[in-house]
Amino acid sequence: MKLTSLRAASVLAGVLAGGFHATYATAATRNPWAVDWMDPAGRADGTAGSWRVEFLPLAASGRSAPRAMSLSADAVQDPAAQPPSARPKAFQYSDAYATRRKIHVYASIAMLPLFGVQAYLGQKLYNGDFSDAEHTAHQWVGASIVGLFALNTVTGIWNLHEGWGDPNKKKLRVAHGMLMLAADAGFAYAAFAAPSERADVSTHSTHRNVAYFSISAATAGYLIMLFGR
Repeated sequence: MKLTSLRAASVLAGVLAGGFHATYATAATRNPWAVDWMDPAGRADGTAGSWRVEFLPLAASGRSAPRAMSLSADAVQDPAAQPPSARPKAFQYSDAYATRRKIHVYASIAMLPLFGVQAYLGQKLYNGDFSDAEHTAHQWVGASIVGLFALNTVTGIWNLHEGWGDPNKKKLRVAHGMLMLAADAGFAYAAFAAPSERADVSTHSTHRNVAYFSISAATAGYLIMLFGR
């Protein structure tokens, strides 16, 4: 009796194990993510042994399937395939250019202090509260400003002509030159139109206004080169 029971139990266990294996193998054929651990390489059904996962796009109504984008390593690493970068062009200046520029810069340092002294002396003369020494100082400071601008005009125009082919900050240099030339014209007019002691008040006002215009134009030209370079 016991032997018969043991044989029946063994037969039942074999049937259950075979049915479980058949059911699991059938489910594996339906489930792409299932793995048949009895045949992990897939040799039984003739499939390849390497793993492969494919993500297919979902088809939507009224919308075309997305296009695949291909990017090769050669296109990334090959410099010829890349767009050329905008690099500033090199321009060769002469040694004389550097010398004139040094003179131009050093002379410009004295410009703002001369403007301040001349504006102070000119306002005292305009108000009528001045001494002979202040009147003489106003003339000498004015002559110094004219001489400074004559020197900087020569060196500036010369260097602007030599560096005309240089595209680097060309607009800035041209704007600086135009402002300084406008100041030149204003100072020249203010010097020749300087009022005499017998001149009326309107002549004094014209001289002062032209001088202030020239100072403003020259200061603007100086500052754009100081902070723009």
